[in-house]
Amino acid sequence: MAVYTVSQVSSHIKESLESDPLLMDLWVVGEISGLRQSSAGHTYFSLKDRESVLRSVMFRGQQGAELLSEGDSISAHGKITFYVRGGTTDFMVDLAMPEGVGELALELERLKQKLAAEGLFETSRKRQLPQFPKKVGVVTSAAGAVFHDIQNVIQRRYPLVELVISPTIVQGPEAASKIATALELLDRDGGCDVIIIGRGGGSMEDLWPFNDEVVARAIYACKTPVVSAVGHETDETISDYVADVRAPTPSAAAELVVPDAAVLKRHLNSVASMFYRMILDQTGRSRSDVMAVRRRMEISLPDTETLRRRVDDVERVVQSASSRLLLESKMKVDGLGQRLRALDPVATLGRGFAIVHLTETGQVVSSAKQISEGDALEITVTDGSVQAVAGLKDPSTPSARKEKPTADKRRPRSKTAQPQGMAPLF
Repeated sequence: MAVYTVSQVSSHIKESLESDPLLMDLWVVGEISGLRQSSAGHTYFSLKDRESVLRSVMFRGQQGAELLSEGDSISAHGKITFYVRGGTTDFMVDLAMPEGVGELALELERLKQKLAAEGLFETSRKRQLPQFPKKVGVVTSAAGAVFHDIQNVIQRRYPLVELVISPTIVQGPEAASKIATALELLDRDGGCDVIIIGRGGGSMEDLWPFNDEVVARAIYACKTPVVSAVGHETDETISDYVADVRAPTPSAAAELVVPDAAVLKRHLNSVASMFYRMILDQTGRSRSDVMAVRRRMEISLPDTETLRRRVDDVERVVQSASSRLLLESKMKVDGLGQRLRALDPVATLGRGFAIVHLTETGQVVSSAKQISEGDALEITVTDGSVQAVAGLKDPSTPSARKEKPTADKRRPRSKTAQPQGMAPLF
């Protein structure tokens, strides 16, 4: 016979209880008894009916803790745990709701709590919708009115966009997996800028595929921004919480994903008018600046009339001075000319003088000592030259001819030589 320790038995009980699928996902209806709250904020109570009592605990922060009140009947979700140290079995409650709420509502709240804890509803991860999408995808039934409503709205508001549908069933046991597959296909191969997922109104049972965890995780994994448009405005599904944007209706979703062409046109006209006014204002300011510069330039310009008069005055002075200088210069030139004419040998010849040259040397005779008796002379007068031979002035004086100069000392007469001696004609 085997013998076990208390710890071994307690561990076996704990493993057996906490591995039982039924006890790990359990809904319990009962009346609250012995309600108390610890200083840490945890709530301890018992759930009882007419025959049994179940020890329960709800840790701080769990959904529905604020609804707990002594004597109230509630529906609670949680799991069974075995506390080894105390040897007690406890019902760990993670969701509490008033009794009478339907099973689907309880399941919805449980799944919302689970997905919220994983961060699927986190606002920080939600993406902005593109302002001017080129391609919009729709995940819905091809036979329903939803796609036609979306198509009409987009055609009216922004006909430039391309609209594609990834058809799927949206109701029934297989709808959740079909919706997730259609969404994944459109996200992967559709090339869309934004995707609308939704269906028309219906009961909670009709809308339940959009509360399925499979659809929620498909939306969360989608790389393209997703707009959830399930049911009517008052309907809420888990798809609404996971999607980047929730629309109250499919038609409203179509209005959210595309701009209004009429509004864009008004905005463009407004912008065009604003730029036109800016250009006019700038042109006006530039014109004023140019006029101001022109006035400053006109003020800075010299007085051309006065300068022109000054130039005329200077011109008159210069002309007068020039005329006077020219006249004075002419008078000086005339005086010099008269002096030169007075010194002109030719003019002297005209007054009865002659120029005597030694024929052999061409030397101008300016002194009687230069001439010896018998020297050949050339006498130049005003109208030509005559040849002569030198004789003694006093016949009684014996002649004493001088020796003629040697040939190397004689030089021919230069045609340009100026006369340097004159003799009166006898």
